[in-house]
Amino acid sequence: MITVRIYGSNHQKIIPVTREIRDLVKHACTETLYEEGYKGDFEVSVMFVDNEGIRQINKEYRDIDRETDVLSFPMTDEGEKFTVDPETECYNLGDIVISLEKAAAQAEEYGHSLKREVAFLTVHSMLHLLGYDHERSEEEEKEMFGKQDIVLDTMGLSR
Repeated sequence: MITVRIYGSNHQKIIPVTREIRDLVKHACTETLYEEGYKGDFEVSVMFVDNEGIRQINKEYRDIDRETDVLSFPMTDEGEKFTVDPETECYNLGDIVISLEKAAAQAEEYGHSLKREVAFLTVHSMLHLLGYDHERSEEEEKEMFGKQDIVLDTMGLSR
């Protein structure tokens, strides 16, 4: 069994963070963990920002002075086990930062819903929190993107 606690915060005023979006993010996190074979209690921090907010975070933590759609900050280094939050006794996976402004623009550009784009960005980021990195090799990129498609198909959000 998998339970996921989402600690969400909204730092933008462009796209309303509805219950549907919050539930979608939790569902995407849960489905990713399920597809990867995890069991247990997990927690993830999710911050919704605008393009300027994610640009600032990208500059501060990655020294890249431009906006992006999503950032992932795992709580552990590659190969290490996840830390357990002593207060909740949940595995703490890390932080996800999503620019809803960028997500809305990309959804329009790609011709699908904001719901599908937010789910995609969440699944993509969750895989990063679990140790995948599409920038390390072509093989890992194919593997990661294949896993994203499986989770989104399971959620009924195929391309």
